[in-house]
Amino acid sequence: MYRAIMNSARLSGAKQKALLRGQQARMLNVHEYISMDIMKGYGIATPTGQVVSSVDEAEHVYVNMLNKGDAVVKAQVLSGGRGLGTFKNGFKGGVHLATTLGDVKKFTESMLGQHLVTKQSGPAGIVCNKVLLVERLYMRREMYLSIMMDRTTQGPMIVASPVGGTSIEDVAASNPEKIFTEPIDIMEGLSEEAAAGIATKIGLEPGTATHAAGADLVKRLYKMMIATDATLVEINPLAETNDGRIVAADAKLNFDDNAEYRQKQIFAKRDYTQEDPREVEAHKYDLNYIGLSGNIGCMVNGAGLAMSTMDIIKLKGGDPANFLDVGGGATEEQVHKAFEILNADPKVKTILVNIFGGIMRCDVIAAGILSAAKQIGMKKPIVIRLQGTNVDEAQKLIQASGFRMIVVDELEEAATKAVAIANIVKQAEDVKIDVQVNNPTFLPL
Repeated sequence: MYRAIMNSARLSGAKQKALLRGQQARMLNVHEYISMDIMKGYGIATPTGQVVSSVDEAEHVYVNMLNKGDAVVKAQVLSGGRGLGTFKNGFKGGVHLATTLGDVKKFTESMLGQHLVTKQSGPAGIVCNKVLLVERLYMRREMYLSIMMDRTTQGPMIVASPVGGTSIEDVAASNPEKIFTEPIDIMEGLSEEAAAGIATKIGLEPGTATHAAGADLVKRLYKMMIATDATLVEINPLAETNDGRIVAADAKLNFDDNAEYRQKQIFAKRDYTQEDPREVEAHKYDLNYIGLSGNIGCMVNGAGLAMSTMDIIKLKGGDPANFLDVGGGATEEQVHKAFEILNADPKVKTILVNIFGGIMRCDVIAAGILSAAKQIGMKKPIVIRLQGTNVDEAQKLIQASGFRMIVVDELEEAATKAVAIANIVKQAEDVKIDVQVNNPTFLPL
């Protein structure tokens, strides 16, 4: 997503339609109120306010901290597009302006404990357990400012625009000339000139106090990014208020998972209620898992092979249920857990295991699957394609196990069989036939 924004600033017309898709990265995403608290620690101005988890707390904050002034009530869910989202209870919008105590209580009650469905959340939505209540800012100007790690320049990249308060992707598509980028040499750091230049490009007039404040904020934002191992810091909108302040009216921070050992205080704030439980469980075992909407579970070693496996499933008319990369050095315990996660997913009708044994040994994969099958029972049909290191040993383990699995040599054949079996299982379930995986009369493929 963010690479698309940066590229759109460089390209125009038909070329924008061919922008690179964002690369999946392992990172910690924290709530807006946590992002604002971290920013405050680096001297970045944010609106007065506090997060609450009950209507009574909201009333206390509104009366005692915000002095019954106009306030903004913001649902704290880890998803973009909150303002245009809809809660499962029918309440529309995850961001509302409140002008009375009655408004505050009504909006808070309508949000807490409810699932907010946004353009990013999927139809299930994400539960809102907390609400951020902040002062209303009277803004003269709304701008956009972010710093992110950019693969192309191999370092931090500032992305800025004089147009904020709206989807930056929409700005990039309609007015790419209003998106500005500034690569930073991570060894040299952010220069005074670059910070001042960004302040000018977002619309602050040079020589004014607001321009100086804007340049100072850019420097503080970069300092915070490096100090916290952030992969993304984003403010949208960055506000210039009527009284001349430069304030982060909204905040979003992501952090590199590899830095967890030195950012323990930040990672302790991870909200697991906002994440797919399967992904949370996989993370405990250092498995790369992303849940999808299909019905063919995939267990693969290597991200590239996983992507290829999902592509060929789609090509054969199927739909993958997940991205699951066990990695090149997975242990039997990790494979056991990976299989357990796939087997427990009610949407999964069959499991396709595609292993190319280089560093990863095929017999370790087989042992892990068989261990899980013996412990929890093999409820899903399994198609296995194994090639590479210790493949013969792996096939001997499978043949001696007593479990009925479909073993093939070629990926295309494996995908074809997995799609066919998923369709058979789905048809059987539709007419309420019990699927007996080890019954030789079932799954004739």
